[in-house]
Amino acid sequence: MSFKNPLTVKKTKSPPPDETGQESAYLKMLGEKQTPVAVKLQGGEVMRGWVEYYDEKMIRLTREGAPNLFIYKHDIVSITEEGGGRRG
Repeated sequence: MSFKNPLTVKKTKSPPPDETGQESAYLKMLGEKQTPVAVKLQGGEVMRGWVEYYDEKMIRLTREGAPNLFIYKHDIVSITEEGGGRRG
């Protein structure tokens, strides 16, 4: 009969989930509050506005005094909040 040493047995972890649902919840909150955000793109450019719409592949960034943008999520490096709700 062979015994396995519990100190040498490797425990395998399951991989993290691909989707936690937190991204959608965060984007929904940003849109509902019209929170001003800075969206940094892979090329280093920063776009400012608020998230008006999103889906699994892109966001719509609404901007005052400039055209609205549809930005693919794979081009986004980060989204940073820039303060309270939008001033109207």
